[in-house]
Amino acid sequence: MAKRPEPVQIVKQRRDAALQNLVSRVPYIGFLGIVFERHGDELTAVMPYAERNIGNPMLPALHGGATAAFLEVAAIIELSWAMTWEDMEAGKIIDDSNAILLPKTIDFTVDYLRSGLPRDAYARARVNRSGRRYASVHVEGWQDNRSRMFAQATGHFLMPSRDG
Repeated sequence: MAKRPEPVQIVKQRRDAALQNLVSRVPYIGFLGIVFERHGDELTAVMPYAERNIGNPMLPALHGGATAAFLEVAAIIELSWAMTWEDMEAGKIIDDSNAILLPKTIDFTVDYLRSGLPRDAYARARVNRSGRRYASVHVEGWQDNRSRMFAQATGHFLMPSRDG
């Protein structure tokens, strides 16, 4: 007889707790005010508008450093989320006792396509390649219209050892 699937609320709670555990391990995410919206295995990073993230008050425009940090955080969390997904779906609770180490940035290149406006920003990362030692990720950032990116980035990361 087939095992009954877990109730959907249990699955959602486990996924949300694992995501919160990942995000809480990087204090800078909280400083920038970045939050992650989760729909199944897909994450969207959201950086709500904050006056402190404005670099040029004359335009006004988002600071390039805040934009780059936002995109890099989206890439790192996406990579970690992808590494966590299989264990989490197997019913394993991801907490501080068995948390996966975060990838380390090798390089990160940002293309600033237009000025970031003084409003909420969104980013979605896509893992292009992920091996045992190395990963490549592409990130797109937009504000009002997903088809009009204001920045995009490509990063390469050193993957943590999974041999605890």
